Amino acid sequence: MDALHEAGIRFAALLQAGPSWLERVLVPLSSMADPKHLFTVCFPLCYSLEPAVGTAVLWGALLAEWLNVVLKWLLFGERPFWWLHESGMAARELLALRQFPVSCETGPGSPSGHCMVPAAALWPLVAALRARCGSPVLRILPCAAYVLLLAAVGLSRVFVLAHFPHQVVTGTVAGVVLGWGLQGRTPGSPRAFAFAALLLPLSALILRWVLSAAGFDIDWSLLLATRWCSSPAWLRPDSRPLASLWRDAGSALGLALAAAAPAPRLGPWPRLAGAGAAVAALQGLQRLREPRDPALCSGSCALRAAAGPWLVGSALPRLLAGLSRAPHRE
Repeated sequence: MDALHEAGIRFAALLQAGPSWLERVLVPLSSMADPKHLFTVCFPLCYSLEPAVGTAVLWGALLAEWLNVVLKWLLFGERPFWWLHESGMAARELLALRQFPVSCETGPGSPSGHCMVPAAALWPLVAALRARCGSPVLRILPCAAYVLLLAAVGLSRVFVLAHFPHQVVTGTVAGVVLGWGLQGRTPGSPRAFAFAALLLPLSALILRWVLSAAGFDIDWSLLLATRWCSSPAWLRPDSRPLASLWRDAGSALGLALAAAAPAPRLGPWPRLAGAGAAVAALQGLQRLREPRDPALCSGSCALRAAAGPWLVGSALPRLLAGLSRAPHRE
């Protein structure tokens, strides 16, 4: 693996030594590709296009993120920004490599969640857009945009030293396969979503307990990230695998709540207004201050994640439907 890691470091150095516009493009792209934006931005916007598509996008995102957490715990993948120092490569060679605020992920590195989760979650959107294109030529465009986006995200993760190239490729392939395999298999019953809200975190926590009982240090990556991150302010506690688990559990619970109280069908403009209101509300929830207590922090993360699908799929559409039926006074 050392030879693969060294090759990845050299490729990252080559990217960072490239034109200055690469940094202006790839660093913001790496931030925008954060899986949490699929939950708070992409999901409500896709839901406004078609509720079934939005539900499939969120279902793919939470399953992909859960699987990514499990694989990270099993594979113990390094990250470039700390391996460079831990391996001694930085001491042996003079490499002009920089970190960025998006570099300091605290979880293990393999496979890349920034590549795996969007690859799985965006496939239903690509399939829906292709189905709406009458011309065979136009049907190529959604797939081309999907491939280019995943390639650009992968390069961005290597550029900021968050992942090695092989971790990017592994995450992308796993996400594409998962997204394709989930096509047409999104459940619709509240019971199925509620079962997922319980099973996904429980199964992952059992795996965590088994690995800990076997003598593995599950939080090994947090120490390395803290040691080698250029700035303590760049450390991202929300990138820890447990934070992703609570987000997935809460999102599945929110889908169950939305499916249990389905909203009336709205017209295109009310749906668009609802999507904008939902994005604003979810961004506001994300900016709430986190409790310091770990248990309260986990509960807060799950509740905020659950609020998203409920707002998008039930509460806001019901409110807009009620406002549209309200009598107008002369």
